[in-house]
Amino acid sequence: MDRLYLARNFVSYLLALSLLYGSNAIAGAPTDAVKLTVDEVIKILTDSRYQGDANQEERRRVLREAILPRFDFDEMAMRALGAEWDRLNAEERSEFVKIFTEFLAETAVQNIESYDDERFIFRGEKVDDSLAIVNGKILTKEKDEIEITYLLHRPDDEWKAYDFVVDGMSFIGNYRAQFHRLIRQSSFTGLVQRIKEKLANRKS
Repeated sequence: MDRLYLARNFVSYLLALSLLYGSNAIAGAPTDAVKLTVDEVIKILTDSRYQGDANQEERRRVLREAILPRFDFDEMAMRALGAEWDRLNAEERSEFVKIFTEFLAETAVQNIESYDDERFIFRGEKVDDSLAIVNGKILTKEKDEIEITYLLHRPDDEWKAYDFVVDGMSFIGNYRAQFHRLIRQSSFTGLVQRIKEKLANRKS
């Protein structure tokens, strides 16, 4: 399996954060927050109540409800647009955050279902006030190792992820390069329309 494809899918697994532990449990150290995330995602994926085609709708509903509260999608959207963000008015920013969040959530819910018993191993963290880096690696069934780093911050009382670096490639940086190219070829409005079309295709 392609390493980047696998890593991106695993990032999508980790977008599905459960609310079952409660917000207070997530408010500790960054590594604890990520570890609880990984453990709960695996728990959902292996729960017989949500397995099989017959339970797809309920499974995706649970995963979708879990995604939004645990990631800073505003920060992710802003970083994905880069300098273009500063040129937008409040209404345009709000629209982009909404559609980008919807796109990431839908992508995560679908990709998470390709989980194949990969394991996440924690390798340490660095904390600087309200910023943190959690290092780890993905271990496949074939014993391949993929380096992955989570970038988190604490805008309030909870640690929230806003980017991932997989084998040296930034998850949000990859989107930023694509978005800048599309904006140059078309416009910001064209970019939003393109994302909406991709989202519609995923839902069809």
